[in-house]
Amino acid sequence: MKRWQKIALLLVLLIVLSQLPFAYRRYQLGRLHKAIASLESQPRHGPVYDRFFEYQGVAHVHSFLGGHSDGAFQEIIAAAYSNYLDFVLMTEHPARDFNTAEMTLKGRHGRALFINGNEVKTASGDRLLLFPGDEQANRSSDWTTQEVLSLRTSGLAFAAYPEEFRSWEVKGLSGIEVYNVYTNAQKINPLLMFFDALWSYRSYPDLLFATFYERPSESLKKWDDAIKRRGERLVAIGGNDSHANVGFSLNDSSGKPLLGLKLDPYERSFRLVRLHVLVSVMPSEHSMRPTLDEQSLLAAIAAGHCFIGYDLFGDTSGFRFAAQDADESKIMGDEIKLDDEVRLTVKLPVTGRVVLFKDGVAIKDTSDVNFMEFVAKEKGSYRVEANLQQLPGRVKTQPWIISNPIYVR
Repeated sequence: MKRWQKIALLLVLLIVLSQLPFAYRRYQLGRLHKAIASLESQPRHGPVYDRFFEYQGVAHVHSFLGGHSDGAFQEIIAAAYSNYLDFVLMTEHPARDFNTAEMTLKGRHGRALFINGNEVKTASGDRLLLFPGDEQANRSSDWTTQEVLSLRTSGLAFAAYPEEFRSWEVKGLSGIEVYNVYTNAQKINPLLMFFDALWSYRSYPDLLFATFYERPSESLKKWDDAIKRRGERLVAIGGNDSHANVGFSLNDSSGKPLLGLKLDPYERSFRLVRLHVLVSVMPSEHSMRPTLDEQSLLAAIAAGHCFIGYDLFGDTSGFRFAAQDADESKIMGDEIKLDDEVRLTVKLPVTGRVVLFKDGVAIKDTSDVNFMEFVAKEKGSYRVEANLQQLPGRVKTQPWIISNPIYVR
């Protein structure tokens, strides 16, 4: 064999060897895909009968209005419809010369309710998600975080990107965006993702999320610490940070796409992580599912009657975290008085692992259950994370559900 042939053979061998990890990861995604399909086909552990209706939607969504995206309203509405979403919380970047919150999607479009919010950056260097947004958002960069919050007379304000947030002692904060898809995606190795996409995008485009998804440990710690330090309730939400701006395209002179690939279309982004909200209804209304309105939705989120579900790995609908004593029953987000003891209960829609935290410290870890009970005899902030241990690969060690706390006072 000639020297150049040996070199060529060696190069081919090296190329083949370099692709083995990506071929194996494609195989793992295939296993995950089958496991999720099997999980979804299994009977769920009974309906939940309580005084709440559950609605699911997404938070932190951008369109063409605020820059960084060319996403059209029609795409967002279609994505909400195809994902059977009940609501979408828009977060347009502000503009100096016009009110993006007023111009974005709001009200009901199709089956989904849209809330016209803003994402703003303050003079303190903090980012806030405002629901709904308002005209003052275009001047938020001139004001401190506290000034922005003090000027708002209604609505919700969440600390975005908590790893960068500084003003933890401000008044008027509704809660924290403890998970953000974009922040998580920054940990992607572009070269590895390129080859993962070559091998797996055609068959498992959604599940490429599983190759980089991980528990937002730093943000969860900041949330737990802030609750303990401030001595007040803070609501956790998860953010899709949807822009539909990752990929490439070749357009004609009119702007019509001729060729292209979009890695984060709204339809896919809306499948990754969702906010599930429990809205209280009167007993007389429980025979029918009421149409969701802005006031009821924002009130339920403000109360912390919600949880973060990574629904890509299995529908999280039906999860419940509740507390009971001799006199009353409460759910996540609520306060309950500790007279003697409080019974905490967790219900999963399918069998999984449940980890109970008190003031940010894991105090009970139970596997292969769909129901868990714990008797709390100490005051504190109690919250739950659930995993799907039956899924293959690293996904089984990452949260499937993150609840809001129950505050035992």
